[in-house]
Amino acid sequence: MTLTETRPRAGAPTTSAPDRRRRAWAARGHLTAAGLLTLAFVSPIYLTVVNAFKTQDQIIRSPSAPPVPPTTQNLTDALGRSDKIIQIGLANSAVTVLVSVLLIIPLGAAFSFWLTRRPARFRRIVLAVFAAGLMIPPAVVLLPTIRILTFLHLDHTYPGLILANVGGGYLSFAVFVYSGFLRSIPHEIVEAAEVDGAGRLRTWWTIVMPLLRPATATVAIFLSLWIWNDFMNPQFILGPLRGQTITTGLYLSLGQYTTNYAQLFGVMFLAAILPVAGYLALQKQFVAGLSTGATK
Repeated sequence: MTLTETRPRAGAPTTSAPDRRRRAWAARGHLTAAGLLTLAFVSPIYLTVVNAFKTQDQIIRSPSAPPVPPTTQNLTDALGRSDKIIQIGLANSAVTVLVSVLLIIPLGAAFSFWLTRRPARFRRIVLAVFAAGLMIPPAVVLLPTIRILTFLHLDHTYPGLILANVGGGYLSFAVFVYSGFLRSIPHEIVEAAEVDGAGRLRTWWTIVMPLLRPATATVAIFLSLWIWNDFMNPQFILGPLRGQTITTGLYLSLGQYTTNYAQLFGVMFLAAILPVAGYLALQKQFVAGLSTGATK
């Protein structure tokens, strides 16, 4: 081997051994951090699933152990409760989520479409106002919301709860998502519809809304999960004696002195079925909406 063959080629990057070791340790550190973060998110789901099929003694003895042997008695007991916590809670939560989302989506999409036709300065001011709806904690505006609903005679009612959902930060989130997505739609499409004689309402409904399907799926999934998991609004707006969603039902199922963990995990497992099924059904559109909003 000649001396020239052992020399690195001109312009070729060289990496020293310490640099390679640092990169290897950095890659391992990133992998370890990602694994710990994933474990932190997955562990509650794992505990809920495995303990839903274990007896009370098995849960107390070893909560993290797999169910050996598994049992479905917890699910049967949860469905057979005399207070019908699963049936009533799931039905009330499903109706609340469905009506709230069906109102927020067209309102948010229509307002965002109208906002895109306004001057940029006006649009920035309006979006800044809507940003306050996302930044202000819900607990801060809960008391004024209840006072408004009391004035309208809608306190302790499901229409009042739905109105609070529509007028809260959920609408602000929908406006932000739709406004960002509408920037990716060419203005020539809307202008062509107007040239053909279509009005603003018809253009929005027949041209714009079908193009907003990925954004609509994103908004629907986020809002459905947030409203489904909401505890504070149903607890204070409905009250414990006037209504019951699945989250307030879970709270009421906790015993004051003792808790039947087996039945409680069965209730939580059944309460999570509908949101997971909805996400799996819309996940393709959900990912498309996120990727489009990130690149435009």
